[in-house]
Amino acid sequence: MSTDENKALAMRAFEEVWNKGNLAVVDEIYLQKFVDQQHHRPDSAKPIKGTETFKEFATELLKAFPDHNATIQDQIAEGDKVVIRYKSIATHRGKIWGVESTNKQVTWTGIVIYRIESGKIAEVWVNWDLLGLLQQIGAISTPVK
Repeated sequence: MSTDENKALAMRAFEEVWNKGNLAVVDEIYLQKFVDQQHHRPDSAKPIKGTETFKEFATELLKAFPDHNATIQDQIAEGDKVVIRYKSIATHRGKIWGVESTNKQVTWTGIVIYRIESGKIAEVWVNWDLLGLLQQIGAISTPVK
C-alpha cells in the first residue's frame, strides 16, 4: 500500500472506532492477530492481543466516555507506519477502572503509531496521558504544589 493509503486506513480506524464508536469496522480494518502495545489500564501494562480483546477495551472506554471526540493534530507516514498526534475531549459518564461517573469533561493527548500489514492494521503503539486522565476523574490525587 502507498503511504497515502496507509494514512487513510489509520485515519479511518481513528475516526470510526474512537470518534464514532463503530466497532463493526474492527474486523474489516485490523488483522485478527492485531497487537495494541499501549498501557491501556492503570493496573496492567500488558498489550492487547487480538481484535476481540481490542473491542472489549474500546467498549469499556467508550461506555465511560460516550461523547469522546479526538481531533487529529498531526499525521505522518513512512513505509508501513503512520503516526497520529491527537487531543481527546470527553465527558466521564460511566464507571471505569473502579471510578464511578463524575460527569466531568476531561481532556488528554496522545500519539499513536500504526503498523500496516497486508492492507490492515497489524500493530499500534500508543502513548497517551493516562495519568492526567486518572487525575481528572479523581482516580488519583493531583500532587500538591
